[in-house]
Amino acid sequence: MSAKNLSHRMHRTVAVSSIGLVLATLVLAQTPPPPRLTLVQAEALAIKNHPQVATARNVAAAAGQHVVQAKSAYYPTINGEITNSQGLGLSRIGAGILPASALFDRSGQGLQLAQLVTDFGRRNNLVANSQFLAQAAEQSTQATTFDVVFGVNKAYFGVLQAQAFVGVAEQTVKARQTLTDQVVALANANLKSLVDVEFARVNLAEAQLMLIRANDAVKRAYADLARAMGQDRPIEYQLEQTPAAPAPPDSTEPLVNEAIQNRPELRELRLRVSAAQRFEEAEKDLKHPNISLIAVGGALPYIDQTPRVAPYGYEGVGLNVDIPVFNGHLFSARAQAAHYESLAEDQRLRDQQQGVERDVRTAWISASTAYQSIPVTEQFLKSAQLALELAQGRYSLGLSSIVEITQAQLNLTQAQIENVSAKYDYQSAYAGLQYTIGALR
Repeated sequence: MSAKNLSHRMHRTVAVSSIGLVLATLVLAQTPPPPRLTLVQAEALAIKNHPQVATARNVAAAAGQHVVQAKSAYYPTINGEITNSQGLGLSRIGAGILPASALFDRSGQGLQLAQLVTDFGRRNNLVANSQFLAQAAEQSTQATTFDVVFGVNKAYFGVLQAQAFVGVAEQTVKARQTLTDQVVALANANLKSLVDVEFARVNLAEAQLMLIRANDAVKRAYADLARAMGQDRPIEYQLEQTPAAPAPPDSTEPLVNEAIQNRPELRELRLRVSAAQRFEEAEKDLKHPNISLIAVGGALPYIDQTPRVAPYGYEGVGLNVDIPVFNGHLFSARAQAAHYESLAEDQRLRDQQQGVERDVRTAWISASTAYQSIPVTEQFLKSAQLALELAQGRYSLGLSSIVEITQAQLNLTQAQIENVSAKYDYQSAYAGLQYTIGALR
């Protein structure tokens, strides 16, 4: 190949490479940055999208329709009727429990109206029962929303913590790579032994493994956040840092009282107790009579009568009193069953309230412990940094072995991890405390 052709090919290769580099730069420049997300936005998205919240809302909406069903007895029932019949003339019904009736050809249309006059309070108690249950379903929706929001808080802080661990791991890899390079250079100059080199390399490999695991933890944390927000697939948002949580209260008793008043689970159970009590009253009212009004009216344009005797229209009204006398102890058994169900609901409320009180005290202890750990880990970090600086100085002067400096690096890494964990553990613990008292947004 001639020198001219070789030069031409080299220029073409350089040009193609330059064009590729420019295109790659443009593509990278056009790649949109990851969307930003605050904790408040994450909570709002979860409330909007999470299937558990949607399920609870639908259940509450269905409970609201049960109130409409219960109230329907207050209104009259009107049915349209069209009857066409054919029968053997002058014959009579010969079997059955009804009185003998003539069979004849006829065609008629009419309306039937039925209206409950009074059942002596049973219907009022049934309506109140359905109203209390509908309100309880709304509180269940609120409790589900609280659960979802708390899950978002934990997942959000989990992502921030995992990202902070990646930062620690990257700093650790960088610091240990620098030390390894220094030790290798000193060993090449016969100033350090190969043992020092291998110690440094082992330390570096450990940091690299930590970085790999930290990156994996970030991906899993984003998956947890997507699930907490009700999203179908993870999105690696650029999360905003949240303000530091305030110090926990000094005592648990005000928190317990606040939780008893605010927790939607307790409000739901109180409403269910009221609903059970009204249903018990409704079942007791089964022993009372039912008074109903029935009215009919319509037209009878055709009837097989010669001469015609029946009029062309008909109407009638009646008042029916249904008095229960004996039904095999059915009503008394239903009343007793409703009474025991009411007692069971009351005990469920008592059990849930005790659980809430325990949760508040446990959450307060966890938050207080995490809060107290923050200054301790900060001092731990300062001491570890100073110890590493001293160890590096001693090693540079040949006054210590590689073991001392690698141990100092391990201590610093541990201190950084503990410090990061303490900060985000307290954020999560404080959110948990707010959740237990019913104050988490």
